[in-house]
Order: sequence, then structure tokens, then C-alpha cells
Amino acid sequence: MINKEDYINEGLLLEGRNAVMEAVKHGRAIDRVLIKNGETEGSIRAVAAKAREAGYVVSQVPKQELDQLSVTGRHQGIIAICAAHEYAEIPDMLNAAKQRNEAPFIVMLDGVTDPHNLGAVIRTAEAAGAHGCVIPKRRSVGVTPAVVRASAGAVEYLPVARVTNLTAAVKELKEAGLWVCGASIDGKSLYEAQFSGPLAVVVGGEGSGLSRLVEENCDFTVSVPMKGRIESLNASVAAALILYEAARQRFKAL
Repeated sequence: MINKEDYINEGLLLEGRNAVMEAVKHGRAIDRVLIKNGETEGSIRAVAAKAREAGYVVSQVPKQELDQLSVTGRHQGIIAICAAHEYAEIPDMLNAAKQRNEAPFIVMLDGVTDPHNLGAVIRTAEAAGAHGCVIPKRRSVGVTPAVVRASAGAVEYLPVARVTNLTAAVKELKEAGLWVCGASIDGKSLYEAQFSGPLAVVVGGEGSGLSRLVEENCDFTVSVPMKGRIESLNASVAAALILYEAARQRFKAL
């Protein structure tokens, strides 16, 4: 029996069919792929076949073992045990944009502690054509198994950098020529903003929003127009709206 505690803190477990399939397709270092005994049909069969074809060890185990190992409680009959997530550096993201002949487009998260929010933002950012995601080391969730699962495998394609100081990272991006936009309830409507050039979008954590220093170092702030009675949106929803307005403008500019 695998000791769950040896794996969960460093994000060594990938759960669910999409997360495991994307990791296999991306060539991530995987020690073993565990599937539920007797699971030989449907999408799990396809994932297992792809893993074997790529040279990974695939083992059938009792469902109880997967249940005990699972962090999310929704393993869908498959878990991959792999190397800890390899974080990128900000220059890697800027180089990726240069290689794609695109203006840099980066999302930054200030104090997001909910793994489902982080995973959802990574998924949206990858779909919107972003070149990377930047998160702080402190007061923020890292790339855990729950984040990987919530991203539906997008974390295998979108570089994630984990920095010591987010304010310093904001300044680094500004020095590289990016405009930094913060999400704030006091900002102008996102539909009035210019997003088509080199851009970093900073979204604050659940409840607290942007920290003071980060917001002070943004070039401008935007808000999501609210017509109902509630005053704010979930961090991942707000990020999705801003990122896709930016994507709309960027696609239009091409």
C-alpha cells in the first residue's frame, strides 16, 4: 500500500481521466499509473493503453486503494504517481511568447488559496492563449493534485511560475514592457480597457482581493460590471471574464 502522506504535499498524485491522459500525452515523468481492478472499458481503457504505449507502468489495484490514496475524492478509477510539478520561470514565459511571435499574455494570482480556483484559472488561461501563470510562494496554493485535476490537464501545457515576491514579479514584467492590469472593484469597466498589447492580468484572492502593494504597482485596474445585488464574483469567474475580453481584443488585433 502506498503511503498517501508521502505524496500529497508535493503534488505527486494526478487524479481523474483527463488529468492523467494529458500528463501522459505531455510526457510527464510518471512512476506508475494505477487503475481500478476490472476497469477495461471506456475512457480508462484508452488512458491505460496510451500510458502503456508511452512506456509507463500500469497496474490494476483494488478500488479501496484508490479511495485511500485519493486527495480529491473523485479519482474516476485512475491515479498517476509522478514527479513533483516542475515550476517555470518568468523568462520562460516571455520566451514562449517570442517564439510564437505574440505579445506576452500572462495571468498573475495574488493570494488564491482555493485549489479549484487556481485550477480553473489555469484552464481558462491556457484556453485563452496565455503564455503563463504566476503565483506567490506564500499565502497561496501551489500546483497540488486538486489543482491539476481542476485544470483538466491544462497545467501540462501552461507554464506556472512560483515567485517569492509577487510585487517584484509585477515590476519585472513592467520592465520587460508589459502593461499590468489589476482586477479591482474600484477599477474602470473591463470593456473600456485596452488589452491587445503585452499584458499581465493580476487577480486577487478569495475575499481579500489584491494586496495593497500589488495594486499600487499595477498600471491600471479594471472591474467586472455588476448589475445584480451581489458585490463580487468568484476569483476564477472574474479572471475568466477579464482573460477572455483580453483574448477577444488580441484575436481581433491579429
